[in-house]
Formats: sequence, structure tokens, C-alpha cells
Amino acid sequence: MTLKLEETLTALYDAAVEFVIIGGAAMQLQGSAYMTQDLDFCYSRSKPNCNALARAIAPFHPKLRGPDSPLPFAFDAKTIERGLNFTLDTDLGPLDFLGEVSGLGNYEAVKAVSDTLNIHGFDCLVLSVSGLIKAKRAAGRAKDLSMITELEGLLDLKNRLGDT
Repeated sequence: MTLKLEETLTALYDAAVEFVIIGGAAMQLQGSAYMTQDLDFCYSRSKPNCNALARAIAPFHPKLRGPDSPLPFAFDAKTIERGLNFTLDTDLGPLDFLGEVSGLGNYEAVKAVSDTLNIHGFDCLVLSVSGLIKAKRAAGRAKDLSMITELEGLLDLKNRLGDT
């Protein structure tokens, strides 16, 4: 399925969701050649934001990604408040919403190490290259660790260009 970044951002912004773009999409937006299969976001866990997130994604038929057999699931504010991290298949493509990011912490901590980039006309918070390095190191999976060399090269280049 094709990732629909612009449509996803429109839905999130129209509902006033507080989020930071993280993961592979953040890597691409920061200059990486990495190709991602999903869109990852860190979201604020405040009650109003959980309501906004549920309202934003509901029209796109979210369901859990992964289980072989369908499980009863509703991506509503109560589910979001009771959970933390969600991997979803939607009409917008695969979307992951994380309440916390390994190596960084909750939304406020992730926001603090993010850059503001204009994407499709939206001023979006995107995890910085240094934040991506910390998160990938902390995740510790082979696929994450293999990305660190490229990210360190991007960070070095941004530092030399004065664009950190």
C-alpha cells in the first residue's frame, strides 16, 4: 500500500493532534536514503489529544496490524488512553502511533529533540537526526543499528553546514 503522508498530515492537523514524525519517515525527511513501509508518530498522551487522535484516524478504518485472526478492536479515545503504542493498518496505509520512544521518552521529550520542517505546507515536528540516533541505538534491533552509520554521516554533514 502506498503511504499517504499528505493526507495523513491533513487528517492529524484538521483534528489538532499533537504529534512528532519519527522513524523511517523522519529519517527520509532529514535526508536519509532509507525507504520506509509505514509512517511513525509519537503522540501526546493528554486526554484531549487522545480524543483528537481517535477523531482524526476513525474515518480511515484503523485496525490492528499483525494478528493472523481479526481481534475485536476500536481505535477510540479510551483504547488510546489505556494503551501506549499502536501499529495500525488504515486506508492511509500502515500507521504507528507511539506514546513513548525508546531512548527518548514521552511526547514532550521527543518534541524537545525535534526540528520543525515544512512538509506539504504544514509546519511539522520531525525527530532530529541526533534524536533518531538515540532512538535507534536504544531500540537495539539489527535493522535500527544498521542505520546509525548513515545517520551519523547526516549529522556530521548538518553540523558542518551549520544546519543542526
